[in-house]
Amino acid sequence: MKGFTRVLAFVALLSQAAVSYGRPFSQRSPRGEPDPSFAVTVSLGGKQYVNKGLVGFGLIPSNFTESTGDTIGGIGSAIALKRGTFVQNSDGTFQGTIVAQPDRGFNIDGTIDYQARQHEIDFVLSPYYDPDNLSFDDALQTLQLTYRDTLLYTERESRKTTGLDALGVRPAEALERFLTIEDPALPIAPSNGDLAVDAEGLVLNADGTFWVSDEYGPYIYLMSPQGQLIETVQPPQAILPYIDSKLNFTSATDPTTGRAGNQGFEGLTLDSSGKTLYALLQSATVQDGGSDKTTSRYTRLLAYDISDALVVRPTLIGEYVVPLPLSKKGKTRAASELHFVSEGVFLVLARDGDGHGGDDAKASYKQADLLDISNATDIHGTRYDDPANPIATDGELDDSITPGTYVSFVDFIDDTQLGRFGVHNGKPVDQTLIDAKWESLALAPCMDPDFPDDFFLFTAADNDFISTQGIALGKPFDAGLDVDNQFMVFRLTLPGASALDIARKQ
Repeated sequence: MKGFTRVLAFVALLSQAAVSYGRPFSQRSPRGEPDPSFAVTVSLGGKQYVNKGLVGFGLIPSNFTESTGDTIGGIGSAIALKRGTFVQNSDGTFQGTIVAQPDRGFNIDGTIDYQARQHEIDFVLSPYYDPDNLSFDDALQTLQLTYRDTLLYTERESRKTTGLDALGVRPAEALERFLTIEDPALPIAPSNGDLAVDAEGLVLNADGTFWVSDEYGPYIYLMSPQGQLIETVQPPQAILPYIDSKLNFTSATDPTTGRAGNQGFEGLTLDSSGKTLYALLQSATVQDGGSDKTTSRYTRLLAYDISDALVVRPTLIGEYVVPLPLSKKGKTRAASELHFVSEGVFLVLARDGDGHGGDDAKASYKQADLLDISNATDIHGTRYDDPANPIATDGELDDSITPGTYVSFVDFIDDTQLGRFGVHNGKPVDQTLIDAKWESLALAPCMDPDFPDDFFLFTAADNDFISTQGIALGKPFDAGLDVDNQFMVFRLTLPGASALDIARKQ
């Protein structure tokens, strides 16, 4: 759906107390490169990866409405940079378009009939490299965001999708009529029979089609440029949710085997060739320990050959075990996103649930970490694709499996970096508190000839549609709190990385 253009000329209302929020912001940072004191270097596979610090911060207000009339929210569930839009301007700024995909809508009081969708948001990035602290108002100028339009998703026969809990199952569809590739059994809402989608991952293809991963299935959907379902990828039986030996896609409870409730394919990414699609489960399947945070560390990363996706259903060509990080109490930091860096190397966003809109104001872990599967055991097509054969028992990985190598990397809640942009971690609970649920990653080249391996890492938070002035399905709601849709941009050195063809051809 094409909507209207609205420019987010948002000015934060801060207290007039005698507090210094930093020096005035200038359009261009006096420094051409990040302050070297910010650099954090880690080693992986004999290569040096560098986090050069936070360089941009912006937001979309919690009460902003999109072209359908709904409150825009949840957009940090997945983002991608639109191909051919990213460009460096003559003044040193950068501009492009973010495609942001929310999940299943405002659901604090239960799931709703929210149609899956994506939004186009233009941005201007003015990287800030200085060590001095900006005011929160000035920090918002480093990443200026302009909402453009919204595309709604539809399924078979142009029926809309729904965010309602998948309490029903549509039988597998035979190969006939409009189908090039038959559908597997699909999650539906019994009240309307529509395909239930809790959208999480997003990958944009060169031909305008795009992939969406979801939590209900967990499935991967190929969509047309107009947002209509083309085909469905079903994972191995070990990942499908079964209760009493029957498929049951509900997110309300854990199944007997398969993905845990609300722990589906959070991560989705494409390799540099555009031929291999990777999907990451948020945490371990139930039989692998996923019913308890103390045993849910070992999750699965799947690789699919999509080179002929419009003709042949994508084939599973790889499956690897990812050892997610643990808290001090031994609880799993579940994965919220995955992004391809180079052959065998990925960024994985893992986090806690604290921060603005979370259970506690003080967050302890929100990071984009490095994962290397070069030496990991490929378990696809083995006995582990049968739920009767778990990869882990009581949190202990089977001795026959070598997991990927996981290395801590980009800390989203570093106090020094947040302070440079007028943001904080922990009380007070106000607009400048870092959001709780960061769930998306996107890369763009810095176009710096002196540092050809430098990339901007974009990330956005899922605010769960939390607003005191919200609108969902034409009805107002008050969630009791205002949590803005926050965005951050970091600068990283990623040896051998690529960003597909998002850069605009000059």
